[in-house]
Amino acid sequence: MTILPVIPTSPDQPDAVPTRRRPSMPPRHLADLDLAARKAAVTTLGEPAFRAKQLSTHYFGRLVRDIDEMTDLPAASRARLTDDLLPTLLTPVRELACDDGATRKTLWRLHDGALVESVLMGYPDRVTACVSSQAGCGMACPFCATGQQGLTRNLSIAEIVDQVVYLAGVAASGAVTGSPPRLSRVVFMGMGEPLANYPRVIEAVRRLTAPAPEGLGLSQRHITVSTVGLVPAMRRLIAEELNVTLALSLHAPDDDLRDELVPVNQRWKVAEVLDAAFDYAARTGRRISIEYALIRDVNDQPWRADLLGRILRGKLAHVNLIPLNPTPGSKWDASPKPVEREFVHRLRAAGVATTVRDTRGREIDGACGQLAAGELTEAGAGGAADAEVAR
Repeated sequence: MTILPVIPTSPDQPDAVPTRRRPSMPPRHLADLDLAARKAAVTTLGEPAFRAKQLSTHYFGRLVRDIDEMTDLPAASRARLTDDLLPTLLTPVRELACDDGATRKTLWRLHDGALVESVLMGYPDRVTACVSSQAGCGMACPFCATGQQGLTRNLSIAEIVDQVVYLAGVAASGAVTGSPPRLSRVVFMGMGEPLANYPRVIEAVRRLTAPAPEGLGLSQRHITVSTVGLVPAMRRLIAEELNVTLALSLHAPDDDLRDELVPVNQRWKVAEVLDAAFDYAARTGRRISIEYALIRDVNDQPWRADLLGRILRGKLAHVNLIPLNPTPGSKWDASPKPVEREFVHRLRAAGVATTVRDTRGREIDGACGQLAAGELTEAGAGGAADAEVAR
C-alpha cells in the first residue's frame, strides 16, 4: 500500500478533529448552474457575460479548480468570482493509494464537517470515478459501512460534480498507473442512495455529460447510476430520456431475505423493483446491471443462484457479483471462492451473463464508507493523528 500525504484538518492543530457543525447545504458554485445561469450570475457581479465561458472552460475543460490558476482573469475579478461561483466545497482529509497506484481513495470534509468518499480506479483501457451522492445513507443495509452511519444530508449538484472534476484532474496528471490520462466513466456507487437525492443527481449527470465548456463531455453510456430499488424514482428516471446504465443493488432474489438485507424491500418487493428495472431496459435498450454482494452463508446458496437465474433468464440484464469487502467488527463476510464459482456457474448455465467484480482497495478500507466511519470513530474517541490511522 502507498500512503499519500495526509492533509491536516487544521493548519494550527494538524491532528485536531473539527467540531461537526449542523448539516447544511453549501454555497452556490459554478457547477450548480447551467451555462445560461452562469452568464446571469457573472453579469450580476458586474462582470462581462463572457467570463462565464472563461470560468467554465477552466473548470470543465482544463480541470482547474483554483481560480488563482486562471491567470487570464483580471486579479480584481477573481475575488468576486471566487466568493460567488468557486467556493471551496471539498477539503481532502486523507488520500490513499494501492494496487500500484491504480486505485486511489479520497476522504473529503464538506463545508459543514460532513464526510464523503470518492475513488479513482485505473484499468488499461479506462479510468473510472466512483462518487458519493449523499453524506451517509438512509437505506440502512446492515452489511454496508455507509448504511450503518445513517444519513447526514444530500450533496449538492456541485459537491457531486466537484468530486469528478478533481478525479479527472488526477487522471490527467498521469498519476493513475498503467491507465489512459482521461477519465472516461463515472459510477454513482459511493456513499448514499443516488435516487434518494434524485433532482441533484440527475442535474449532476447532465453537467457531467454536457459538452465542454458547459460540462465535462462524458458519454451518458459511460455513467452508471445505482439504486437499492426506489421504484417511483426508477420510473421517473425512465421519463428522463437519459442513456445511463441503471445498476440495481439486489443482493437477494427472494423477499424474505431481501427484506433483511435491503430494508427498502419491505416497501417495494423484488418483483416490483425488477419490473421497473426491466421497463428501464426496454425504454433505453441498456442492459441492467444486477449488483449482488455475495455474503457467506447468507445469500450464496445454490438454490438462490438458481432462483436468480430463473428470474433473469431472457431479460436484458447482467449480474455483477461482488465479493463482500468486510468492515471491521462486522458479522458479514465474503463467500469462499468455491461457493462463488458455483454461484457463477449456475447463473451462466441459466443463460444469464455474469461477472465477478474486480476486488480493489481492501488495504485502504475500500468498502464504501469505511474511511468516513473510521474518521468518525476517531473523532468520537478524542482523535488520533491521521498519519497513525493511515499506517
